[in-house]
Amino acid sequence: MTVHHEQLLHEQRHDWTLDEINALFALPFNDLLFQAQQVHRAHFDVNAVQVSTLLSIKTGACPEDCKYCPQSGHYNTQLEKEKLLEIEKVVEQAKAAKEAGASRFCMGAAWRSPRDKDLLLVEEMVRQVKAVGLETCMTLGMVDGEQASRLATAGLDYYNHNLDTSPEYYGEIITTRTYSDRLETLSNVRDAGMKVCSGGILGMGEDAKDRSALLQQLAKLSPHPESVPINMLVKVPGTPLENVEDLDPIEFIRAIAVARIMMPQSHVRLSAGREQMNESTQALAFLAGANSIFYGDKLLTTGNPQVDRDRALFAKLGLHPEKRETCQSEATQAARLAQQAQQQVHAERVSELAVDASV
Repeated sequence: MTVHHEQLLHEQRHDWTLDEINALFALPFNDLLFQAQQVHRAHFDVNAVQVSTLLSIKTGACPEDCKYCPQSGHYNTQLEKEKLLEIEKVVEQAKAAKEAGASRFCMGAAWRSPRDKDLLLVEEMVRQVKAVGLETCMTLGMVDGEQASRLATAGLDYYNHNLDTSPEYYGEIITTRTYSDRLETLSNVRDAGMKVCSGGILGMGEDAKDRSALLQQLAKLSPHPESVPINMLVKVPGTPLENVEDLDPIEFIRAIAVARIMMPQSHVRLSAGREQMNESTQALAFLAGANSIFYGDKLLTTGNPQVDRDRALFAKLGLHPEKRETCQSEATQAARLAQQAQQQVHAERVSELAVDASV
């Protein structure tokens, strides 16, 4: 089964069938990458890569049982638990990330969902990181409509909540929340006016059909997620997936290419697992349509190529960080001033809560 060339290049489709997706995966590798390159060039500067930095603002003791995650309280991974970081430390890290070339700062907390007093602190983190001049992203677990609205009002640009795998395989990986829970959170985020960051993890023992079904679910979201992280499983000792069989890197690259074709205007992020990838595999991922990475020494709790190594790879491949548009209209500037006034109103309460922020 084939898809019309013009559809591949331009149309944001939400009705991809599994037969169509499987047909893309089955293409000869060179043909698949050629199609992905055409789609990429129709929508992006192919030599520009969006650069994000990820900081864990609260580590460990998560009540969820995600079998891949070292932060789950269900497994003994020797991970040291940490309380919610102080706002000043988060801002310090954000400034360092901007200096290193990041345009987006992502903050993650190991929660099932945020509590009210924690959310107040998170809102202040968003305001202060935005004041540094970075886009903001949060991953805090499940959020309801009111929580999503509060985050949007604070100025949060992106909310990350991955689908992880196919609906059919999901129960093999997580039992403490449902697939529909995840979709509901993404709907709440979109309804609040924020951008969606959602992808999955490959190499968790899933079949090829599960990778097709995952991408089908992501493409069903309307509009498509603005950011689609494609993660390679990082096998952490102590988790149930520590001995799962490795996924062939070529199959991983195929998934990057199919994601690029199916979601032509999304940033497809080469995410977790880069520490285990050689330069050739990463270069193929960029050729296949990946145009976003996490930059820095860590992804929450797992390793990531160091900044100097990334800079050297970018130089070798002729890539450069994507520039963030920083020009502001008068309306945007007025909104910023109003937001700053609101910050002062909340400052005293936030200061009191920061003293007793708990795990």
